[in-house]
Amino acid sequence: MKMKRYALILGIVTAIFCSTCSLALAEDAAKPTANLDLGIFSQYIWRGLEQSYNSVVIEPSLTLGYQGFSFNVWGNLDTDRKLRNLETHSSKYTETDMTLAYAKDLGPVKLGGGYIYYALDGTQDSQELFASATLNTLLSPTLSLYREIAHNPSWYANLGISQSVPVIDKITFDMGASAGYYYSDNSDFSEVKDPGTKYRAFHNGLLSAGFTIPVAQFLSVKPMIAYSFPLSGTADDYITATSISNHSSFVYGGVTLSAAF
Repeated sequence: MKMKRYALILGIVTAIFCSTCSLALAEDAAKPTANLDLGIFSQYIWRGLEQSYNSVVIEPSLTLGYQGFSFNVWGNLDTDRKLRNLETHSSKYTETDMTLAYAKDLGPVKLGGGYIYYALDGTQDSQELFASATLNTLLSPTLSLYREIAHNPSWYANLGISQSVPVIDKITFDMGASAGYYYSDNSDFSEVKDPGTKYRAFHNGLLSAGFTIPVAQFLSVKPMIAYSFPLSGTADDYITATSISNHSSFVYGGVTLSAAF
């Protein structure tokens, strides 16, 4: 039943997006864009939380864009899935995310916002609304704010910076850093050492580095490595308690094959 619902949602969203593009193309010569990515990584970490352990994950992604609007479908395949306190050794498609977004440059600031639907295996699906602001300057500082609206209502704020530096020809060295803060409205989302106390803490930090290597007109390869770590003792306790490996810091990496049209 869940897969039928996901397929229906995806079909409706795609139909709306394609209709919008068709109408827009009749009035404007600009063309829609499409990005197809295939990522292969040593681990899946989301907001500092361990989603896989000692298993390669494969993450396909498709993004369609037009005139500031975008629609993205992203998925995660765990090739050797393991759960906390339960050993399983099988390939499992664990997550499908669908994002509708709009972004626009307003002078020195790029503003964006949208909606994310997280279709999750083995737990409740999730939904978020989000907004972001990026300064069009050195390091592209970006503040993003997410609001969970399906269950366990909470806010997640993330401040990030990124920079790409030319290396040789069209190859770039890509660097990024970010810090996140969680603010829960629900005591079900609580601290580990004080159950019932709403989880409100500087949550996770992330450092990343990689390269973008063009290999053809529309094709590029992007190797990367990242380090995820807790930003407070409260976060350390929470991430450790919810992780598969009983750790709170993670080093992982991989490569993405990206096609842009």
